[in-house]
Amino acid sequence: VQLQASGGGLVQDGGSLILSCAASGSIFSGVAMGWYRQAPGKQRELVATTTSGGTTNYADSVKGRFTISRDNAKNTVYLQMNGLRPEDTAVYYCNADPSGTYYFQGKWGDYWGQGTLVTVSS
Repeated sequence: VQLQASGGGLVQDGGSLILSCAASGSIFSGVAMGWYRQAPGKQRELVATTTSGGTTNYADSVKGRFTISRDNAKNTVYLQMNGLRPEDTAVYYCNADPSGTYYFQGKWGDYWGQGTLVTVSS
């Protein structure tokens, strides 16, 4: 599975961004997908995941502000981010779990995109 993330940038506190991650090399509709982020000096953390069937899961810190979605016809997963805060500043990575089982175990999948930087200014 190859993943190509895009859509990061600089936004003001309270602003919005949408990240996209295009996948190739597998049957996308059967692959669980997720977004993770890593802030400077911190560990990589879960943001949101979606199963192949569209069941979603979010970190508590982003619930009600971020929405993960997928378009199987376009082999793409999205992360709509609203109400951005300075603490959301991080490199955001898309992730793929073809097994469909890792996210339920609290693990990330085997495949990563290259990361896209989101910076929220106060």
